[in-house]
Amino acid sequence: MRVVILGNGLSGTICGKTIRELDSAAEIIIVGEEKHPYYPRPNLIDFLAGLIPLEKVFAFTEGWAERQKLQVRLGLKAVSLDPEKPAVKFEDGSSLEADRLVLATGACPFVPPLPGADREGVFTIRTLDDVLELLDFIRSGPEIVILGGGLLGLEIARALNLRGLKQITVVEVFSRLLPRQLDETGAGLLRLHLAGLGINLITGREAVEILGDGRVSGIRFKDGEVISAGAVIIASGVRPRLDLAREAGLDCGRGLLVDDYLRTSCDRVYAAGDVTEHRGKVYGLIPAAFDQARALAYNLCGQAKKYEGTIPASTLKVMGIYLTSIGLVNPETDGYEILTSYKPEAGLYKKLVLKEDSVVGAIWFGTKKGTQEVSRLIQSGRKIGEYKNEILEEEFDFSRIFRDS
Repeated sequence: MRVVILGNGLSGTICGKTIRELDSAAEIIIVGEEKHPYYPRPNLIDFLAGLIPLEKVFAFTEGWAERQKLQVRLGLKAVSLDPEKPAVKFEDGSSLEADRLVLATGACPFVPPLPGADREGVFTIRTLDDVLELLDFIRSGPEIVILGGGLLGLEIARALNLRGLKQITVVEVFSRLLPRQLDETGAGLLRLHLAGLGINLITGREAVEILGDGRVSGIRFKDGEVISAGAVIIASGVRPRLDLAREAGLDCGRGLLVDDYLRTSCDRVYAAGDVTEHRGKVYGLIPAAFDQARALAYNLCGQAKKYEGTIPASTLKVMGIYLTSIGLVNPETDGYEILTSYKPEAGLYKKLVLKEDSVVGAIWFGTKKGTQEVSRLIQSGRKIGEYKNEILEEEFDFSRIFRDS
């Protein structure tokens, strides 16, 4: 079996690695558009912060791919697909045919249609080259405005703060930080903590223009107010990279549509990771990319393995504060029960969302103790029954629930 995998990010690499674990004879070719070998994207934030050197960004030591008998070809941009063969053509004129083709092309940063977004000093952070370019630009210590108070925007703010930059402003169009992962209480605690570190926070405001004469000089808000900026980082989320798939006639919605076996609308073309849409969901999350890549590899090797979905889980360490958000944390319909423990003086907040006595969502703020157990509760669907009144206590023994179930 010859498998060509487009994309050497998490999903492409894990897919190739897993195929090799299952099939020692398969020919596996992983093609990456970047010139760099595989690196976990969270490492980019640690590198940006100055916490790790460049060589520690990469996941594997030199020669790993060869030892795994994986052919990794870097710096090749795919320009067209023939799903029926299947085959891929590249920008340099070369092409590859395969028995099975895997699209693990990921996502690209979403840049809102802001006037001035093309000015010098405007950045997005998705690749190692993006980080290297930003680090070179900010040597002079400019005022930095980050557009987006979600996970990525806050991680970037954390990194730049640790690197020693003093003038950092985060702008979030919604009324609170991390609107998908937190409720009002959790977001309020996070805001207090970040403000205490000297990071400026602006919420409920919409930027409508990036100002400057060639180079960035500021941001204009919808109400006309202007703030100064020497660099702007856009962290407004990502969108699946669908150009290749669409031009090849593969079925797409918000992402590249896949079934439970990670097949696209063409039987010999599969997909995994941020590019995909499965059962109406586009995850854009590391756990989902990993789960999909593993299941896909099994299916390619003739071991049928359904992908049933991934419960969204986000873990963030912002300036030493642990924050985990799992599942449904802000239900918008009736029928849910909410349990909370709030200790603002200690910077601790816990929230469980219950449906018919089972935990379906959780916020754990200020501690990581119990997060793995809560995640396991959500995954298992176990009912917590008599433990409702004590489950949020700091010393609660979660093994009691699993032992009694």
